[in-house]
Amino acid sequence: MSRRTILFLALALAAGALFVRLGFWQLARLHERRARNAVVVDRQRGTPLAVRALPRDTAAAHYRPATVEGRFDYDHELVLSSRTHQGSPGVELLTPVRIAGTDTAVLVNRGWVYSPNGGTVDRSRWREGDSAHVVGYAEVYAPDAGATSSSTDARIVRRVSRQEIASKVPYPVAPFYLVARTDSGSAVHPARRDLPALDDGPHGSYAIQWFCFAAIALGGAAAVWWRERGGAASPP
Repeated sequence: MSRRTILFLALALAAGALFVRLGFWQLARLHERRARNAVVVDRQRGTPLAVRALPRDTAAAHYRPATVEGRFDYDHELVLSSRTHQGSPGVELLTPVRIAGTDTAVLVNRGWVYSPNGGTVDRSRWREGDSAHVVGYAEVYAPDAGATSSSTDARIVRRVSRQEIASKVPYPVAPFYLVARTDSGSAVHPARRDLPALDDGPHGSYAIQWFCFAAIALGGAAAVWWRERGGAASPP
């Protein structure tokens, strides 16, 4: 066989091995997603707990149904910018709930509202009364990224991280926040955020694609090897 053929076979075998590895990686991702979905379903079946009764470990509290009662602090409400809902641009409203007897507030994601530029919104239009009785699920903060939002509007944030929230809210907040799930009884309220998708995601189809790529690479290598072998065996 020529050097060119040997190089082609080596590259094809390497590519095939890589594609097989990527296929198994996607299967592992599929297994992880199914395990996560099972955890979410199991936790969502539980009775909603008062936020004070949730585990202090945020990983253990994640997705658990929870309730909080207190008063909405609209003066320190935040706007989570660049959120889409059913293809439309908008924002999500993050409103602290002050609980009697404690200086620590619970941040509540009250949901999505339309905003043409994904940042500016009339927050006063979306108030749901001063008294808060929120039923939702516990969500963990995003990892701190270093720099906070550089927006000229002090109420706008680009991610729900402890660092970002601490720079905007003048009092302590709970180690997790709540995502409101039920209507408040108000005639006007933001569109509540759905639970995370509990399907298998794209990992199964991605795994099939990688295995198909591996079959093509290895099949092509086998075909070239067979052709070269046959050519070498033929009489001159």
